[in-house]
Amino acid sequence: MLFHELGLIEPILKALNAEGYTNPTPIQQQAIPYVLKKRDLLGCAQTGTGKTAAFALPIIQLLQENKPQSKHIRTLILTPTRELAIQIDESFASYGKFAGTTHTVIFGGVSQMKQTDALRKKPEVLIATPGRLLDLMDQGYIDLRSLEILVLDEADRMLDMGFINDVRKIIGRIPAKRQTLFFSATMPNEIQRLADSMLKDPAKVEVTPPSSTVDKIDQSLYYAGKADKMKLLLHLLEDRTIKTALVFTRTKHGADKVVKFLSKSGVKSAAIHGNKSQGARQNALSDFKAGKLRTLVATDIAARGIDIDELSHVFNFDLPNVPETYVHRIGRTGRAGNTGIAISFCDQEQKTELKDIEKLIRKKIPVVSEHPFALTGMESEVRTDNPKPGVRAPRSSQQSDNRQKWKPRNFQNRSGNTRSAK
Repeated sequence: MLFHELGLIEPILKALNAEGYTNPTPIQQQAIPYVLKKRDLLGCAQTGTGKTAAFALPIIQLLQENKPQSKHIRTLILTPTRELAIQIDESFASYGKFAGTTHTVIFGGVSQMKQTDALRKKPEVLIATPGRLLDLMDQGYIDLRSLEILVLDEADRMLDMGFINDVRKIIGRIPAKRQTLFFSATMPNEIQRLADSMLKDPAKVEVTPPSSTVDKIDQSLYYAGKADKMKLLLHLLEDRTIKTALVFTRTKHGADKVVKFLSKSGVKSAAIHGNKSQGARQNALSDFKAGKLRTLVATDIAARGIDIDELSHVFNFDLPNVPETYVHRIGRTGRAGNTGIAISFCDQEQKTELKDIEKLIRKKIPVVSEHPFALTGMESEVRTDNPKPGVRAPRSSQQSDNRQKWKPRNFQNRSGNTRSAK
């Protein structure tokens, strides 16, 4: 399928052509027609599926079709993190440049002056994090009485970060008569209840369940003692074929410790987490994308919204408490036609987390046992149960290296390279 088959208007097709995009991803194919029909939408989709374009493209078109005489905010997009808000704003700039769509982004952690100056111009699209939005609404800078479209993006992360009450406050202050687009990678009970309260007869689209996502990525597991994990990470980074590495830690303090260790060892790296200023986080991310940094160390909340097509490796320095988070983490690699590699460390304290992850993804992560910091006996301790029928047994490291590399079903740009509209 091609984008022009979805009924998109010429200014949008021109913008997509300028970016080199011709074929929509599965969620774009499913969602765009519903949004253009002004249906409420419930989308279950992870980062990296082209979700942003799935709502941005039809919203730009709907805003073009019926221009009011007076300026006001017509679309509100709520996101959990500053990084994701900025990326969505950049997407509207790219896709709406020939349609004349006006937009701005607001988030906390920085001075509000530039943001309030932009709000005075009354943009059509406002991308916001919940806390800063409520603050500026209370100060009288934002009027949402004429809102037509509400997008709630990454609702499950809103729940994780404690924003659900803020979201409910915002919903209570916008028109009940509106189109609502609701996106979440997972649907825990509280998120399902929130969706039920917000949506009216929604169309439902779902792509990339966790089990299929993890099959696309070359995964491996290293058992190591807690005190040896930094040395193991440095040992693996001696492989110069690892061009870029995103390293996940559980805590902010842990991220800083890893960066300090790597920097002392000659590996250019930086950390992003909630204690870092917005400027420091953006500089670190920009340097990482530009190749000035080889390694970026992040906590889960700070990393949400990071979208890097050329990311070759994800390291789980600490296994996450929530097994679904493992899927989100490793899904950040293997995009835009590139091979994705995910490497996880497991110490004695994280045996339960590993079992939960392997239960969720319905497979055993192949173990690499030959390395300088291997923990003897750990595999037998963790894997006392036989694999369920139909679940593939772990490959040896050699089998894992020789297996066929998966190529995601993205589309080709005009030069023949595969790219995904985000």
